Amino acid sequence: MNAARRVLCAVITAALAASCNREAPEEVESDTVVPVMTQPASTGSIRAVIHATGLVTPAPGAELVVIAPEAGRISEIPKAEGDRVRRGDLLVRFDIPSATAEAARQGAEVARAQANLESARAAQLRAHELFDKGVAARRDMEDADRAIADAEAALAQAQASRAAANSLADRALVRATFDGIVARRQHNPGDLVEATATDPVMRVIDPRRLEVTASVAISDVPRVMVGANARLGGAGAPEVSMKVASLPAAVEPGTATVPVRLTLPATAMLPVGTPLQIDIDAEEHANVVLVPLDALVREGEATAVFVAEGDKAARRPVVVGLANAEQVELRSGVKAGEQVIIAGQAGLPDGATISVEAPEGASAGPADK
Repeated sequence: MNAARRVLCAVITAALAASCNREAPEEVESDTVVPVMTQPASTGSIRAVIHATGLVTPAPGAELVVIAPEAGRISEIPKAEGDRVRRGDLLVRFDIPSATAEAARQGAEVARAQANLESARAAQLRAHELFDKGVAARRDMEDADRAIADAEAALAQAQASRAAANSLADRALVRATFDGIVARRQHNPGDLVEATATDPVMRVIDPRRLEVTASVAISDVPRVMVGANARLGGAGAPEVSMKVASLPAAVEPGTATVPVRLTLPATAMLPVGTPLQIDIDAEEHANVVLVPLDALVREGEATAVFVAEGDKAARRPVVVGLANAEQVELRSGVKAGEQVIIAGQAGLPDGATISVEAPEGASAGPADK
């Protein structure tokens, strides 16, 4: 048994000695080539774009909200939601007994004042005739003249009161002030309504005169200019050209935005209340270095691009300026004409070996040479 153990130990010792004398395998360094795509930095102009949300709203004068002149009952409302109306069409007839009664009373007052004036004129004529004959005193004639003046003043006052009463009574009859469409009807004949904005009866709009009210961030307000071009934003949005119609004036309560009015062409045919994404043109920078937006690499708060220098990728810290959906302005770090990497730079180390694959239809950059 001891002899066997001695033999086994001798075998193991010999194996270990052989393995220690064997040379270690040679370490081989490999340099991976990363395929990338490049595009030359260019010089050009770029315009900033302000992104905002908005709603389609009626333009000034293109909306009529019918409210009762005073508390009363609706006696007639012939138009329904979606109906088209012409200027002068009846929209709502209110039954307001007090206004009707007051108009009738003031009409009676006018008739009474007219009768008093006619009587005063007859008295004046008699007084003048008697004075001319020497029968009446001058004072009687002067009193008759003053009575005429008083009767004329009373008639004028009665006529003014009748006009005011008729005006109030006319408010019981509401007609369309423009051609449009009934956007909302909130009551029916027989309903009792209040004379408040919280109890509207009907809303009529002119669909040919609409605009967009955009909510612009307070920080972007100084960049908004009257007459600036705007358009619908978002993928697949129809082409609708707009312009800034007014400068912002007040902050919307409870928000950090300011409403900005934009003109909307009559051909847009967008329903009132439609939510929209809006792009508004802002300031423009000319003769600046531009690269595709895809070239940017962001690492925390740092921004860089990779430039193809021969067959190596060089990381360049950059200072970014204006940007749009496709390009970005570089204020430093890259010169016009340099080949910036626009694909394949994700996770690319500085100084990595690259091979440039030119986009289809484009020529290869300097790194191919």
